[in-house]
Amino acid sequence: MPATKLLLVDDNSAILNSLAEMLASEFLIVGRLSSGAEVSQQAKDLVPDVIVLDVSLEDMNGFEVASELRAGGCPAKVIFLSYHEMPGFVRRAFELGARGYVYKSRMADLAKAIHTAVAGGVYNPL
Repeated sequence: MPATKLLLVDDNSAILNSLAEMLASEFLIVGRLSSGAEVSQQAKDLVPDVIVLDVSLEDMNGFEVASELRAGGCPAKVIFLSYHEMPGFVRRAFELGARGYVYKSRMADLAKAIHTAVAGGVYNPL
């Protein structure tokens, strides 16, 4: 089975690097972005299986990005990664079609969330 392709999106370069380092042994990292405005085009160009998307980006929030991806028919599964641990944020993510939501305080759960999403499930921290 070919490796699951990931597009990582976070405006913090240290977190992007940590994510790539943490996930590279299990998944194929096809791109790293720090801007929400780039995600739709890069998703078309790179065709990731999963987009790991920060909720709080500098130029636009992850919910706006997810809405744009959904409206554009992007088939990639979206997993939100966020410092925001409030139930309202988690609910909003799933309303937008997310397949997972992982707290940054529990980043070690991200690989499990990705595997769950790829298998057709939903990873919910609540």
